[in-house]
Amino acid sequence: MAGQSNELKKLSTIASDLGLSAELRTKSIELIGNIGTHDALIALLDLAANEELIKEERDLALERAREIIK
Repeated sequence: MAGQSNELKKLSTIASDLGLSAELRTKSIELIGNIGTHDALIALLDLAANEELIKEERDLALERAREIIK
């Protein structure tokens, strides 16, 4: 479980790092969605609320959050 938490933190950091490519941030958002835990849901919602990210990345984070909720 601690390993999953560390992975989630790393992916969240990558997903919100505007110095990285949009492709890499998008892939990180998808991987967070694949984790599928409550903590992943919270991380995705945090990303969706991040106004610095581009609209498509925020929309993807919301989409992946919806999938976890279902």
